[in-house]
Amino acid sequence: MADFYQFVDADTTALIEDKISEYEKLIGRTVNAADPDRLFLLWAINALLIERQLLNYTGNQNIPSRAEGANLDALAELFYEKTRPKEQAAECTVRFTITAAQLIRILIPAGTRVTDTAQTLYWETKADAYIEPGDLSVDADVICQTTGTVGNHWPAGSINTIVDLYDYVDGCANITESDLGADEATDEEFYELMRQSMEAYSTAGSRGSYIYHAMSVSTELADVIAVNPKKDEEGNQIDGAGLVEIYALGSDGDPASEEMKDAIYAACSPDDVRPLTDHVTVKDPVPIHYSIDFTFYIPRTSPQGGAAITEAVKAAVEDYKTWQSGRLGRDINPSQLIGRIMECGVKRVVVRAPVYTTLSDGTFENVEEYRKPEYAVCDSVTTVNGGAEEW
Repeated sequence: MADFYQFVDADTTALIEDKISEYEKLIGRTVNAADPDRLFLLWAINALLIERQLLNYTGNQNIPSRAEGANLDALAELFYEKTRPKEQAAECTVRFTITAAQLIRILIPAGTRVTDTAQTLYWETKADAYIEPGDLSVDADVICQTTGTVGNHWPAGSINTIVDLYDYVDGCANITESDLGADEATDEEFYELMRQSMEAYSTAGSRGSYIYHAMSVSTELADVIAVNPKKDEEGNQIDGAGLVEIYALGSDGDPASEEMKDAIYAACSPDDVRPLTDHVTVKDPVPIHYSIDFTFYIPRTSPQGGAAITEAVKAAVEDYKTWQSGRLGRDINPSQLIGRIMECGVKRVVVRAPVYTTLSDGTFENVEEYRKPEYAVCDSVTTVNGGAEEW
């Protein structure tokens, strides 16, 4: 959120000096520190200060970029995005099997529950599914009974225990990694979505409109880019008229999963969202690999101590990795790494990798320079403690 805006001056010291000075002029004498009049004035000034602070707070709660909680929810009525995104449950696809092919359809009813071997979470089918005569299995969408991100990233094969039996049951296993689980949007996430939502009033195919509709799928999306491609997968120049490619990055720094991409496509492809002439696809961005390799030196007389600085450096590296993979097209920037390390109290740092590398966000107008959207992936981290040095 933006900084708190001061509509009226609420500086305590200045207010006390100003009001006591005015009172002294009014009564024609000096008000000393132990004067009963001064004590009364301080009480009155405190009440005035509280009112000024409340006035500033109220004013800020009428500005979307500064409003909080229920106040921000109320301001959403002014925007296309009118309600805060709530918690969502994760989803995936589970394959249900039977012991032998049958001559009749076998029903797996909606609400059939499955879980993992440790029974950590329970999932249920979203709709009736049928194993057709002669078949041994059917794939069905399931949704987690617990909302939030806890249901995300269960790998294929991990949801493999039947809870509710059906005829001729043999077993089950998820064939896609679970995704789409999300926590309720924070104030920062909700405001950003409200701001982006103003693009959604247009169905003329604006870049911002596609980004908004894609981002509205889940609060677990860190970044979305919509591009009009200039080249095909082989790098040949094409006429991209009517072609829209959407690239999404999750909050974990990885490309959107298949479940998430399907949800993004469903949000961006309806006729009331896109122009009828647009052909929308959701694709994976291009990974650009880098490594981290540096030596840091600790000041000999540091009050923090070498062990504390070393731990801080490790945390700084993780923070840098998160930042570096947080946006599509974000250049690989060793200066950001150096800055974080220096804040840990080191004397100096010698960075061998990464080197500055420009990444594409896919929005090049020049065909010759055009590249698909890219994102940074850290392959390895090598940190060397070079020991202590004098300042």
